[in-house]
Amino acid sequence: MKEITLNAQVRTEFGKKAGRDMRRAGNVPAVVYGVEKDANGAPVAKAITIAEKELAKLLYTPNVYIVNLNIEGTTVKAILKDLQSDFVTDHPVHVDFYQITEDKPVVMQIPVKLNGLAEGVKAGGKLALNVRKLAVKALYTKFPDTLDIDVTNLGLGKSMKVAALSYDGLEIVTSKEVVVCAVRMTRAARAAQAENNK
Repeated sequence: MKEITLNAQVRTEFGKKAGRDMRRAGNVPAVVYGVEKDANGAPVAKAITIAEKELAKLLYTPNVYIVNLNIEGTTVKAILKDLQSDFVTDHPVHVDFYQITEDKPVVMQIPVKLNGLAEGVKAGGKLALNVRKLAVKALYTKFPDTLDIDVTNLGLGKSMKVAALSYDGLEIVTSKEVVVCAVRMTRAARAAQAENNK
């Protein structure tokens, strides 16, 4: 899987006013939830801030990345866990990262990629991708850039559910009943089918 390095600083000021001041200066408040736990067993959070321009490299791309957070000289390997955006401007307001290690599986959203020319498309249908990403659990070293799906044998009016998919070393967390893609009937396909049934 692709990796990206983002530079971050330790955050020492908190509260709504501090957050507003940070955003006005072009920075985004964030936290990294670590593998370390506190006395109650909850993940310990490290407060950081990242320049919005820096964060844009991660957010405004179709790719999914493992993030190397360079926090004032210390690198923490993490994944993007949650993003809060302003509902008017769509600018990031707050970001959550989750620290990862080579020995602990994590859940990540991986993009779906459809390969091949479906039988149903040859028959005049239209291939539709219903979900762009699937939730997958694995060691981060096992994550692929995309989940490749061969749709060659997908017929007209047929669909493919998550239950039909499997990948070595990966556990798909998305519900097995979710329809990933389907070949929908078009007017032309219906007309051709009606003609053949005469």
